[in-house]
Amino acid sequence: MALLKPFSDQKSRLAFDLVRKEIKQVEKQISEQVRAFDPEIEAYIDYICNTSGKRIRPALAILAGGALGSINNDNLKIGVIFELIHMATLVHDDVIDEAETRRKIATPNAKWGNGMAVLLGDALFSHSLLLATEFGKIEICAKVGKASREVCQGEVLQTQKRFDISLSVDEYFRIIAMKTGALFAASASISASLSGADEATEANIYAFGLNLGTAFQIYDDCLDLVGSEDTVGKTLRTDLEKGKLTLPLLKLLESASPETKKQLTNDIKAERPLDFESLVGNTAYTAAIQDSLDTASQMLEDGRAKLHGLPDNKYTEGLIEITQYLEGLIRQCHKSC
Repeated sequence: MALLKPFSDQKSRLAFDLVRKEIKQVEKQISEQVRAFDPEIEAYIDYICNTSGKRIRPALAILAGGALGSINNDNLKIGVIFELIHMATLVHDDVIDEAETRRKIATPNAKWGNGMAVLLGDALFSHSLLLATEFGKIEICAKVGKASREVCQGEVLQTQKRFDISLSVDEYFRIIAMKTGALFAASASISASLSGADEATEANIYAFGLNLGTAFQIYDDCLDLVGSEDTVGKTLRTDLEKGKLTLPLLKLLESASPETKKQLTNDIKAERPLDFESLVGNTAYTAAIQDSLDTASQMLEDGRAKLHGLPDNKYTEGLIEITQYLEGLIRQCHKSC
């Protein structure tokens, strides 16, 4: 099994190029939000916010607004809010997983300890909710609050289900829809509503975002198994070590030989870290990863179908291109198995 290398299909990055100017404005607004914190903790928040990823959630907010015909500061602000929430969840995730690096730099918990990291994540969460009040609309606050609750509930359920051999595939999907899908969905759909989407269109964009986010999480779960820390830039194999039963592992339990299934089941029940080395080269293990990636691809296709009926413009095309970008990552992951 080859280790995964960075994906570099520039054609699939067109969506991000389309909103590059607006993403720069989002970055500026995030920097402004950092300065809103007490000066004595500003440097901690700045450290977290400067470990920027692809800014997928702000990109979705901007593209969804543009697809409906307008991009304004409200669309950018929704992107900022959900990026802050996302960063808060990453801080908490790294504490739970005892991860030492993310995007090739030290995690807050590795740098300052678990206690400080938890508090910093809490600070980001609470600030994002405060920022939502600036819209002056209770329904926006409610939607942001609901999405925040969903992601927290998803994390709680995933932690609760560690080393739980009874976890079903349906439960896994419910958990990742909460912990990842909810923020993708809310970022896109709330932004669409701010640009005048009716309820049916907002619901379709929410479903699109939910499918996209869920597919992204499946891909990330597979990446944890086949990726290289040097190229991916974060601590890997934590799912195996911490007893997270992700889709590839659940599918492996369904299809493995009796001997492999017995060993896996015994390790999980005893809460022992799963042996990665013994799985590499196992045909059923490779097939389980590929089957999971196929599931993610199908979810992307189902998500794209939800965009039918949107205005035919470059921003709608941009939403489609984001799914194509993820498809490219999935294809590469397939080749690495």
